[in-house]
Amino acid sequence: MRHSFRHSALLRAGLAGAAIASLSGCGVNAVPTQQEEAKARWADVQSAYQRRADLVPNLVETAKGAAASEQQILVGVTDARAKATAINITTNDLSNPDTFAKFQGAQNQLTQALGQLRTVVEKYPDLKSQERFADLMTQLEGTENRINVARERYNSAVQAYNTTIRTFPAVVAARVVYGAQPMVPFQADASAQSAPKVSFGAPAPSGTK
Repeated sequence: MRHSFRHSALLRAGLAGAAIASLSGCGVNAVPTQQEEAKARWADVQSAYQRRADLVPNLVETAKGAAASEQQILVGVTDARAKATAINITTNDLSNPDTFAKFQGAQNQLTQALGQLRTVVEKYPDLKSQERFADLMTQLEGTENRINVARERYNSAVQAYNTTIRTFPAVVAARVVYGAQPMVPFQADASAQSAPKVSFGAPAPSGTK
């Protein structure tokens, strides 16, 4: 009896070990690992976008003094910021194309609005010569670069994850164990994805209109 019990215990342990090995081979570890990597890269994207949003109020306030007549552009920047910060994406939304598209669209609108600040800078030499404004625009340009890098890294992580959950043998764990859904990558938008180009050339000659 004791021998039979021990044999059964060993058999169960052996089967459990085989099951674990089988699941490991089916990507039971790879799927969550790559999912967490994509989520971490998404956190970097959010951080970069938040940094940009934090710069906007100071940019607008600084520009008001030298470009009070450009209210349409300044109000447009403020409104675009409000819309961009009103849409919050959680990691659960990364598999929802509609929600993700709304987020990306709002961020694209803010990028376009910030790009229009270039016209303000070029039209008002006093503004582009202000050290405070120049510093803010330099920070903005650096932040836009951070956003581009963070987006690229996120897209790479999403591509790896989406490929894993569709590829045998990991697809078994993805469907049976996790019910995994593809994550949504950022899509290129030629009209909105370029960082604002700002020129800080010499002030226009006196009397130039």
